[in-house]
Amino acid sequence: TEPSMATRPVSYALLLVLTTLPLALATSFPHRALLQTCQPSGTIAGESGSCSTENDSECCEDGRRYRTFACSPRVTGRTRASLTLNSFADGGDGGGRSECDEKFHPDSQMVVALSTGWFAGGGRCGKRVVIRAANGRSATATVVDECDSKHGCDEEHNFEPPCANNIVDGSPAVWKALGLDTDDGVVPVTWSDA
Repeated sequence: TEPSMATRPVSYALLLVLTTLPLALATSFPHRALLQTCQPSGTIAGESGSCSTENDSECCEDGRRYRTFACSPRVTGRTRASLTLNSFADGGDGGGRSECDEKFHPDSQMVVALSTGWFAGGGRCGKRVVIRAANGRSATATVVDECDSKHGCDEEHNFEPPCANNIVDGSPAVWKALGLDTDDGVVPVTWSDA
């Protein structure tokens, strides 16, 4: 006959706990698994400069450390993100020309930049994405730039810190199409490839 659970060796009980604990944690804290898939890759030192605060941009501070990311959360049919506001126009707070086409884009164009991991080394350049706001509205925009999660605090990046790893950086036209108030600066959205 099989020994009872009380008489089985301690190693069996320990093995049972170790094999069921990850499953229990994943079902109790499903967001935890996503958070662990993309950890910061390092930090950079802040350097202040001529930072345009046109859209309430955060400007780097001398000596402050800023986290960097080489990855972004996994893309799903409704990937959670933070929508930020950016002017891709010449002289706007977006800094230089868009990475995908080396052009500036007027605020009336439906364009976005994606965090480094989602930008996929330019793999999403020219692709269209659908952004969905909590108010039920959605908008389709074209990816024209990277919201750099690895570099920042320099002239090329408007002396702004590196982007977080979950950013969809939208033009004023995107915000308008979604019926959002640009004064909010950052709002939660979901997005997917169109």
